[in-house]
Amino acid sequence: MSASGAVDARTTTAIVRRPLPVAVVLAVLLVAAVLASASIGAYSVPVGDVVGAVLRRMNLLSSVAADPVADEVIWVIRLPRIALAVVVGAALGCAGAVMQGAFGNPLAEPGVVGVSSGAMLGAATQIVTGFDPLGVWTLPLAAFLGGLVAVAWVYLSSRHEGRTEVLTLILMGIALNALASAAIGFLAFVADDASLRSLTSWTLGSLAQATWGKVGVVAPVAVLGALGAVSLARTLDLLSLGDHQARHLGVSVERARIRVLLVVALLAASAVAVSGVVLFVGLIVPHVVRAIVGPAHRALLPLSVLLGAVVVTVADTVARTLVSPAELPLGVVTALVGAPVFIWQIRRLRRIHGAWA
Repeated sequence: MSASGAVDARTTTAIVRRPLPVAVVLAVLLVAAVLASASIGAYSVPVGDVVGAVLRRMNLLSSVAADPVADEVIWVIRLPRIALAVVVGAALGCAGAVMQGAFGNPLAEPGVVGVSSGAMLGAATQIVTGFDPLGVWTLPLAAFLGGLVAVAWVYLSSRHEGRTEVLTLILMGIALNALASAAIGFLAFVADDASLRSLTSWTLGSLAQATWGKVGVVAPVAVLGALGAVSLARTLDLLSLGDHQARHLGVSVERARIRVLLVVALLAASAVAVSGVVLFVGLIVPHVVRAIVGPAHRALLPLSVLLGAVVVTVADTVARTLVSPAELPLGVVTALVGAPVFIWQIRRLRRIHGAWA
């Protein structure tokens, strides 16, 4: 083997092995974030009591709780919210990685194809009209259906002679975002004070209304979307090279794009349906992971799931504790952190490449 071949082999081996320690670190960070979030709050609970409360609920510990109130706070209030933060973060991180790979664009995120705007419009319509046939489930369902309808509209309106192109999809997504923003603005204008406050809170993002029931509904959808994303890993590697190269390498681009949009719709709409709009997670998380382990989606997707879960769990803990007893909107916290990171990333890419190309 030549010297260059040996270097290539060592490099390849390093790339293959590198994701595992990163995954272990992220998993440890996620466990630490969950325990810290469950412990911190207006009613402080030691980490040992948090673990004990969980074990008792799982019938793995027979001892009586020293503080029954702490057990109820942990299991009924905090853990559902933490579980929902993990699901939302994982879904948004994975959706962002799929979008950036499929579109070959570092600025791509779920909102590009109108998922977020469609979900916002569906939720806003329900809030302002007060149409409530399913009780607490009406709002999440309206948001979820709004996201799915938006993606379907963008895709169908982008087709021409049986094909779609990335640029057309992006332009249609921009158009839909503008239409949805105008419609939401009109709904805010005609809303009464109570509806306007609910609409504002939802559009800024919040997990304050988390319940185990919502976790049970949203988690399977997010898991299905994540599994679909992982199954597309090789296809995303090829799509990131461009449509022409992907076709040359045997990818059915049109079929792959339908699968990508379906996966993104499942991931993003399920997240937005229960949390509202949480900015920058789907945009920043894949950039950070890609900088650590490279662009291969076999590693990028699961690590984006883990890092997204960590980011939203930590952000939600900050949102509910920083100005206690009040609560900051979750989307505000993620934007305050995500925007500077994104600006740094843009400047870094400019220094490396000299231009976006």
